[in-house]
Amino acid sequence: MQELNKAFESRARLGIMSSLMVNDSITFNALKELLDLTDGNLAGHTRALEQAGYLRVEKSFVGKKPNTRFFITLEGRQAFEQHLEALEKIIREV
Repeated sequence: MQELNKAFESRARLGIMSSLMVNDSITFNALKELLDLTDGNLAGHTRALEQAGYLRVEKSFVGKKPNTRFFITLEGRQAFEQHLEALEKIIREV
């Protein structure tokens, strides 16, 4: 259990990181819809993951509309892979 990363304990953060592991990037709105989160909830979780160095945020405009896109960092990919390995180890031991 010590190998589990506390940054990924919530359902929302697991979903965010899982989405980024299989996509080069994902927009705020796509992630919000996929995970069924409110704007504030998603913003809080992505901010925490960004502060941990696990994702990178890119903000731009599409026409006059703001567009926020998330990318996983190398550190984030490695940390999440380690977290998944720890989960698999727990499952195998049960």
